[in-house]
Amino acid sequence: MKVSIIGSGYVGLVTGACLADRGHRVVCVDIDQRKVDAINAGVCPIHEKGLPEIIARHAGSGLTATADLSAAVRGSELTLIAAPTPFDGKVIDLTFIKQIATQIGNALKAKAGYHVVVVKSTVVPGTTDDVVGALIEEASGKLRGEQFGLGMNPEFLSEGVAVHDFMNPDRIVLGGIDARTQDAIAELYASFESVPLIPCNNATAEMIKYASNALQASMISFANEIANICEGIGAVDALDVMRGVHAMKELTVHADGRRVRSPITSFLSPGCGFGGSCFPKDVKALNAHAAALNVDTPLLAAVLAINAERPKRLVDQAEAALGGLKGRRVAVLGLAFKPETDDLRESPALSIVRELQRRGASVVAFDPIANEAAKRALDDSPPEFAASLEGAIEGVEAVVLVTRWAEFASLGERLLKQGSQAVVIDGRRLIDPQSVHRYIGVGLKGERS
Repeated sequence: MKVSIIGSGYVGLVTGACLADRGHRVVCVDIDQRKVDAINAGVCPIHEKGLPEIIARHAGSGLTATADLSAAVRGSELTLIAAPTPFDGKVIDLTFIKQIATQIGNALKAKAGYHVVVVKSTVVPGTTDDVVGALIEEASGKLRGEQFGLGMNPEFLSEGVAVHDFMNPDRIVLGGIDARTQDAIAELYASFESVPLIPCNNATAEMIKYASNALQASMISFANEIANICEGIGAVDALDVMRGVHAMKELTVHADGRRVRSPITSFLSPGCGFGGSCFPKDVKALNAHAAALNVDTPLLAAVLAINAERPKRLVDQAEAALGGLKGRRVAVLGLAFKPETDDLRESPALSIVRELQRRGASVVAFDPIANEAAKRALDDSPPEFAASLEGAIEGVEAVVLVTRWAEFASLGERLLKQGSQAVVIDGRRLIDPQSVHRYIGVGLKGERS
C-alpha cells in the first residue's frame, strides 16, 4: 500500500520504517525539516534499537520523508496520524491533531477517490469520530463512510524495544466506522500472520489503548505497594514474594509443553516508579476524562499517588543512610526513564536529582546515552555530569541506581575496585546485595552490609 504517516516521532517513525520493511511504500511527514532531511539521507534522528538499520535500508525507496502534508496525503491510499497529544493537567492537548485533521481535509478536497484516515495517536474515546472526523468533513466537503474512511489503530510500542514490538505484535486493533475502513487497516497488516485481529468501533479502540496502559501502570504501583509492606515487615524480600506471585497459573502461559512466566509479570516488579511518554500521561488523562464524565476512579488516583511517592522514598533512604544529605556527594545512575532509550519524559531520575539537590546534596549524574538530554531537562539547576560510570561513582558517599542499564550490573565490582564504601540505594534491584559494602534495596527492610 501507499501510506502517509503524519508525525515522525517515536511512534510515527518506527511505524513508517517497519511498514516499509514489510513492503509498503511509506512517506513520513514532519514539520521539522532537519528530521525530514535526516530520514531521506538514511540517518535515524532518534535513538531506538534496530531503527537506524531499517531506515538506512529503505531510505529513498520504500521510505521517504517530506514536510508537504498535502502532497503526501494526495499520493497515498491511507494516512496514519501519529501526532503527540500532551496532557495539560485537565485534558489532552489536541492542537496538533486538530491542525492535522484540517490539513488532511484540505488535501482530500482536491483528491479524487476513496481515502482512509487512521488515528494512531493516543486520544480519549470519542476523539476520532467527534473531532478528527468532523474536521476532515468540514475541510474536505466529503462524507465519512462514503468518500473517506475513518479508523483508529492504537500502538502498543515500548521505547527501547519498539521495533521488536512492532514486528512481533500481540494484537492488532482495527478500529473503524465501517467494515471497509477495518478491512483497509487489516490489509496494511496482512503480512503479520497469526496475530489476533480485534475489529471494533473507534471509541472502543481508543479505550483499549488507555485500558492497556492503565493496567500495566496499576501492576507497577501494586508491586511497589507490596514492596513497601515487605520493607515494613523486615523478614520478607519483595522479589521473593513477586517470584511466588509470578508463578500463579493466571500469570503463566504454555510454551513447548511447559508452563512459563507470562511477559506481563515484568510489570509486577518493585522499583522506583514508572515514567515515559505513555503511562503517566495516559493514566492522568484517563482519570481526568472519567472525572469529566462524573465517574469516580479511586484506583487510578491511587496508582498515580503511589507512583509519585517513589522518587522521594529513595531520597529518604539515602538521607537516612548518610545521616543527612547536606554537603554529601551522591551519584545518580540512569537518567532515561528506561534502558535503551534517551527519553527523559516523566523519568523518576529527574525528580530524584532535584530532591537530592533541594536537601543539599552535591549530585553527580550519569546515563550511557541520555546525558545530553538531561542537561537540557535540568538546565535550571544542573548537577555535575560524569562521562563514565567510573567517573560518576568516584569519591561519592552514596549511589542511587535508577535506570536498569545492563552496564550498571557491574556496579559492585567497580566500587570494590575503587575501594569505595559508598552505600548503594538500588531502585531497580539490579545488583547483588553482597557485591557492595552497604546496600539498600527496594522491597528490603533496612540496610544490608
